[in-house]
Parts: sequence; structure tokens; C-alpha cells
Amino acid sequence: MSSTGIPTRPSREEIVERVSALVPVLREQAAWSEENRRLSEETVATLAEAGVFRLRTPVRYGGYECDTSTLVEVAMELGRADGAIAWTSSVFWIPTWIAGLFPDRAQDEVFTSAAPRVCGTNSPTGTAVPTEGGIVLNGSWKFVSGAWHAGWQEIAAILLRPDAEPEPIMGLVPIGDLQLVDDWHTSALRGSGSVTTIAENLFVPEHRIIPMGAAMRPQGLSEANADSPVWRTPASLVAAASGVGVAVGLAKAALEVFFERLPGRKITYTDYTVQSEAPVTHLRIAEAVNSIDQAEFHARRGAATVDAKAATGEPWKPEERARVRNDQGEATRLAKHAIDLLVNISGGSSIFLDVPLQRIARDIQAVSLHALINPDTNTELYGRVLCGLEPNTLYI
Repeated sequence: MSSTGIPTRPSREEIVERVSALVPVLREQAAWSEENRRLSEETVATLAEAGVFRLRTPVRYGGYECDTSTLVEVAMELGRADGAIAWTSSVFWIPTWIAGLFPDRAQDEVFTSAAPRVCGTNSPTGTAVPTEGGIVLNGSWKFVSGAWHAGWQEIAAILLRPDAEPEPIMGLVPIGDLQLVDDWHTSALRGSGSVTTIAENLFVPEHRIIPMGAAMRPQGLSEANADSPVWRTPASLVAAASGVGVAVGLAKAALEVFFERLPGRKITYTDYTVQSEAPVTHLRIAEAVNSIDQAEFHARRGAATVDAKAATGEPWKPEERARVRNDQGEATRLAKHAIDLLVNISGGSSIFLDVPLQRIARDIQAVSLHALINPDTNTELYGRVLCGLEPNTLYI
């Protein structure tokens, strides 16, 4: 706490250095998470102590209120440790940010609670009907990463009223009011624990509901956060910049694993008794590193664009919005390309479960399949806008 009573915040460099120092510890915990399909309590405690879950929490609640460039740097370090850890952490940042758009009364409930971590999804797969003082919520939400370790969930639903058109809304509900379905049986990002949650006739008070448009534009209902540049960015672009570092971190991890295994390796059934002397190794390694460098450029450019627009408060141009989404897709495509190259020159022994490369390859595949991250989807969107056409999505 400073002499003015304002909580002190660590610098970007301090946060990144703190997380980077944890990479060896977090790597040791990755196997447990993979087997048990959720992060271990030890992992969650380690991340919490490092402040990873406070990066998007308002300063007045002891958070760091970081810019998106910091999120990219931290996600890259976490991605070096483990894909599921990085993915879950980055997903927590997004609904935590969305919570900062809610009325201050709702934020007080969330951020002063015993478990202020917020999980969530923006897919409106629930329905809500008005009732006195709020709504009654029913529905289910899939792919809720980190639900096992959250105290709250940000939900999306369709508000149904007899005298109005259906309206998408967002709400904040205690995770204890939801049913968690242990259905996360997947081939990748297994440790993220991205289970399904269910609400049955759940009452949500009015102050914990906002129109979805308040996040998409954004036009938050918080008075305390109204002047903060952190809450001036459309939600879909916040999501794009928050998670893009995960893919780059995974590619960096794959490169590290490859070089750790390279000494003493040969190329079986050839005359190359030392793999590091083969021209094909030189070509693929250089190409992989080039792809990682390019992926890092797109990740950082997307975040820098978001931060610059937030700082000035200038209106977003359609091309700028689409380019941030494109940067997210390109970073992921290039990271996956690098990992694929490294897998292809790592030999048959790399498929054993005690070699992290196989898990990294599965995780980057899962990341690239996410609907908002998919490289083809984002590239098409960017090209469409560059050609003067309207975006074919609300998530921009």
C-alpha cells in the first residue's frame, strides 16, 4: 500500500519474472493435471501466490489491473510450463475482466468473496425469464475452463420477455449455485478441467445482470471502473489479446524440449549418428524458430493495438478490430506450424507419455480449434473487412 492509500502494483517486468521463476515447478505438476483432468490444488495455490489470478482484478480489490501486453508476456511464460495451466489462467482473466463491467455492487460481492476467481463463457446457451428483483435462469454451459477452482461463473443467456425481442445477457452467479458435470474426457488441454455447468431455476438478482452489448461495445455499468483504460476494449478483442500468448508459449516449450533431447540423438536407419549434424535438422530448426518469432510478433502487435486504443479512448476502426482477431489467429497458426515441425524431427520416441512434446502437440491442436481462435476463421474475417464488407460476426 502506498502512502496515498492506493494499493501498489508490481511492474510488468516483476510479474513476468515472478511467473518465469515458477516454470520448473509448474512443469512438475503438469503430469498430475493431465491424469486427473484438472489443475492440482498445489498448482492453483502456486498461481494464486504469484498473483496470476489478480492480473485483471480492479486495483481497489487488491488486483493489478494489468494491460493486455502484460497478459501476453505472462501467458507465454505459463505456456512454457504447461498448456492447461496457461489456458486456464488466461481464461480466468477474461470473465474477471467482464465482471469489472458489472455494477459496483456486484463487483463487491465477487471480489471480496472467499473465492474471487471467475470462470465463464460467452456462449448464450441458457435462458432467463424475468421475475421480481431479477431473473430465473436455466441452461447449461460447456467448456467452462477452471470451474473446479472458481468461486463465480460469468454466464451468457437469452432473456425471454413476452413484450420484447429476445435479448442476450450476461450474469454473475456463485459456482456453488451451479451443478458441475465431470464430462471433460478429452485428448488435449486435459488439465484445464473445462467441464459443463448447469443452472436449474436459479434466481439471479438484477444487479448481477448486464446486457451482452455492454461487454461487446463496451458500455459497462461500473462507476468505479468507468475511467480505467482497462475497461475500454470490446470483449472479443480482450479475449483475443488475453489468450494469444498461450500458443506462443507452447511453441517455445516445444523448442526447449527438442533441444533438451537433441544431444546424443541420431537419425535411425541413416548414416547420421548425430542428428544435430544433419542439414534437415538445421532447416527445420531454423524454420521453427522463424515461425515462433513471427508468432510472437503477432501476439505482441495485437496486444499493443488493444492497449494503445484503450489508452487514447479513440473509436475502433473495423480494420483495427479485425486485425486484432487476425493477429490472434496468425500467432496460433505460426505456433502450431513450429510445433508440427519440431514433432516431425523428434523421432518415434517422442510419442511416449513422459515426453512433454506429445502433450504440447495435442494442446496446440485444441487451442487452434477454438471457435474464436481458429486461424482460418480469423484470416477470413480480416480479409473480408479489408475488402470493404461488413464483419460476419458479432464477436469483433
